[in-house]
Amino acid sequence: MDRKFEWQAQRTTTPDGVYRVLRTAILDGTVTPGEQLRETHIAADLGISRSPLREALTKLEEEGLVVKVPFRGSFVVEVSARDVAEIASIRMLVEPYAAELAASTLRDAERLRLKQTIEELYRATDTNDIPASIDAHLRFHRLFYEFSGNSALQSLWNGWENKLRLYFAMDHPTYSDLHQIAVEHEKLAELALEGDIEGYREEMLRQSHNALGAQGTDPA
Repeated sequence: MDRKFEWQAQRTTTPDGVYRVLRTAILDGTVTPGEQLRETHIAADLGISRSPLREALTKLEEEGLVVKVPFRGSFVVEVSARDVAEIASIRMLVEPYAAELAASTLRDAERLRLKQTIEELYRATDTNDIPASIDAHLRFHRLFYEFSGNSALQSLWNGWENKLRLYFAMDHPTYSDLHQIAVEHEKLAELALEGDIEGYREEMLRQSHNALGAQGTDPA
């Protein structure tokens, strides 16, 4: 299905401006996984040339949101339920460990950064800003891997992030109250900082109920 793309803020013809329009459309579900981004139609909708559009599509491809298929065009990347379920199953095992390793740093030197990330998540969810809520959601979890001091854990997160971004783009709009995502993650932060790693694991498991269920591995 062809979408009508419109400028959401002050009109700009820069590649970054086009990138923001397309990225928002992907993350808020306006453009769905597997859907083609037709250059001719988008350029006409936005009143731009192909050059900034192609730069924007390249940036989206680098971010893992778009795939370019030779002789066919650009498509929004699809993430399967199985992919998400497998990632969720592994995260249940390794993320509590990452949280345990990162806790001392996040309690001290990087406590403000953790606090700011939670505030950003509240701000995004309270204004129903789906793309911003996804970005803050990912930043929150990335902190534990980043400050774990374990390069293997960091590599795992880097390999998952783009797939999780696309999954969250489908998952966030299903919340009747997006604010609940921020509440859940503030709880995770409290458990990690208190050193309650088993509590962190249990809370993660509760929050990941839907993702695990997609593979039929839901323990409930």
